Amino acid sequence: MFFVYVLQSESDRGLYIGMTGDLRRRLREHQAGESQSTKGRGPWQLIYFEAYLEKQDAAVREVFLKSGGGRKFLDNQLKVHFGRYPRRIAT
Repeated sequence: MFFVYVLQSESDRGLYIGMTGDLRRRLREHQAGESQSTKGRGPWQLIYFEAYLEKQDAAVREVFLKSGGGRKFLDNQLKVHFGRYPRRIAT
């Protein structure tokens, strides 16, 4: 099983979108500062994930979620969450 996931930083409200075969391990790595791309911006909250049987399907979905259309999808999918915890908009 492969997972595409979205984390939100509790410190700067920015998002991180990633893919893994072991979601629990990957979340621990993010929280421990073991990932260069998220180090120093935690703690992190898992706010969304999807599961896939095929790695290639997960990889395609990850690319989509990182695109403008994917961000719009997440904004619509997580309206209540982002209403309570607005995400940082990159400029």
